[in-house]
Amino acid sequence: MDKEAIKKILVRGPNWLGDAVMCEPALRGLRRLFPDAQITLLVKPAVADLFTGHPSLTRVLIYDSKGRHAGLSGKWALAEQLRRQSFDLAVLFQNAFEAAFLTFLAGVPRRYGYATDGRSLLLSNPVAVPDRRALTHQVHYYWDLLKPLGLTGDPPAPELVVFPEEEQAMAERLAKDGFTADDVIVGINPGSTYGGAKRWLPERYAEVTERLCRTIRESRNQQVGVVIFGAKGEERLGQDIAARLSFPSLVLSGATTIRELMAALKRCAMLLTNDTGPMHIASAFQVPLVAIFGPTDWRTTSPFGSAHAIVRQPVDCAPCLLRECPIDHRCMTRVSVEQVYDAAAKQLAANKLTGDKLTREEIVASSPNPSACQPANLSAPLEGVTVFLDRDGTLNYDPGYLRVAAELKLLAGVGPSLARLKRAGARLVVVTNQSGVGRGIITLKDLEAIHARLQGLLEQEDAALDAIYFCPHHPDDGCRCRKPNVGMVERAQSELQLDLRRSYLIGDHARDIQLAKRVGAKAILLTASLVDAEVLETLKTKQAMPDAMAKSMTEAVDWILEDAKTRLR
Repeated sequence: MDKEAIKKILVRGPNWLGDAVMCEPALRGLRRLFPDAQITLLVKPAVADLFTGHPSLTRVLIYDSKGRHAGLSGKWALAEQLRRQSFDLAVLFQNAFEAAFLTFLAGVPRRYGYATDGRSLLLSNPVAVPDRRALTHQVHYYWDLLKPLGLTGDPPAPELVVFPEEEQAMAERLAKDGFTADDVIVGINPGSTYGGAKRWLPERYAEVTERLCRTIRESRNQQVGVVIFGAKGEERLGQDIAARLSFPSLVLSGATTIRELMAALKRCAMLLTNDTGPMHIASAFQVPLVAIFGPTDWRTTSPFGSAHAIVRQPVDCAPCLLRECPIDHRCMTRVSVEQVYDAAAKQLAANKLTGDKLTREEIVASSPNPSACQPANLSAPLEGVTVFLDRDGTLNYDPGYLRVAAELKLLAGVGPSLARLKRAGARLVVVTNQSGVGRGIITLKDLEAIHARLQGLLEQEDAALDAIYFCPHHPDDGCRCRKPNVGMVERAQSELQLDLRRSYLIGDHARDIQLAKRVGAKAILLTASLVDAEVLETLKTKQAMPDAMAKSMTEAVDWILEDAKTRLR
């Protein structure tokens, strides 16, 4: 493609707020590819408001599917409007057949989009859909669509824009309700337009918010207020929670435009939220947040960046993606107030609140329930460190191909050893080859159940994993994620904002050590017996000599903690 010939670009954006926020990095990527082109975004009204004033866009067109663009006649009218614009290129982030049909009718000569929904013939350049078994985060999903156009690198975290006058207007609105500019605002977003299955219990929202506000007030000697967010129809939910709070509160449910919502979320020092559009908006403003996930997939739709924590229960039936729970809603009812409060307390410790950093010591001292967030080691010698872990033979017994979740059993000492790493401040990330999926030996659902059990067993030991990445491909597929290739680690680096220079990898195979060397991590080889000369020669040949060898996870953790005293000084 001659990029110089591309003067006018039409972008069909996603329909949902959360998806639109996750698409934002791709809009910046498109601007990077075509710095001099006019870029027009076609979206529905709510999403149009989200992108008002966005620097990567020339203008925003509204697709009024329920008004003037409704029905076949409305689609023809919109297509004719687009035809008059003489666009050179259409990029379709929205996956529906309709998006391709409209740009085809509008006579856009180059039409890029994923080959979904039976629309391949309407696209001049259909792009193969990523392997859904790889569980690509939505930010990467949108970003990767542009790679055939020449986009390179990894996506940045989403960013949004609000104008100073909008922030001032929201400050004046809050002032009318008694909130001053010096008050610390805790936001809560307890609803979900998607369905009731995504909602955590309102009484628990109230309890954790009350405790969190008390912690902030007593540790910082500042006034604290609560702003409750929600859509139209969720006003009663917000009012019920407000009635349970002793702190000043304002219910904005159903009472803001999108632009007002953005300004109010940006004003928050902390947000407690379900998996919703406002969650992604707050994340785009770098608001520290705690996101509670139940039926939706935290691996693909979690906030993108580092200023957040995810709380979930590893139940076998999640993620089910259902709007309403047909059984007992265990994915949400098993999430406790203590879990959410602990996650929020750690976010406060890691992020600034109106000035000085709130330390872990301050949080513990002021907490109404100090045991809920008491770290065993306040000095956190491994803060900012990531420990990558192989799975089979490293964390659990390796039976060959593990098929049934109930058969997963942790190796001796794994739970307590990983708990030591967590208390020291390290992140724990599993990277595991699971070719059993590609070979047809197990299904993705089987694998999800196995990983849910692994996470559950480790959580019982206070050693919860921060993430699990797996390669489901057959060894002959030539994928980039199968160890010793670096795909899983690169994805973790991007999604979790990791510093690989401060990382370790523990595994029981040469491929684990090779991976560590490729990404710049220190490597510990687990081996129950002495390594003979032949094995050593093999390791040297494969350039897989570890930095250390250990007979158990306990020894491996001992080595990491000792090494960190000098390496990370």
